[in-house]
Amino acid sequence: MSTMNISLPQTLKAFVDVQVSQRGYGTSSEYVRELIRKDQDRLQLREKLLAGATSAPTAPLAATYFESLRDRVRQSQTNSTPV
Repeated sequence: MSTMNISLPQTLKAFVDVQVSQRGYGTSSEYVRELIRKDQDRLQLREKLLAGATSAPTAPLAATYFESLRDRVRQSQTNSTPV
């Protein structure tokens, strides 16, 4: 794993320290890694949304399509076991 050192003003360092202790992170590095992963996910979602927005229109979907999606979600929730 590579190492990266960052400089933060005291107010941001204090904020990070609070987040680490309150949200159960072991270290500030774990917290920062989580933030970076979330930002990556956000950027990937944005790219997909933009690609969808600029894609050619298709025929409207029937209401039954959305109901089948809801059924699949309900079924997966019923089949999942709590952790």
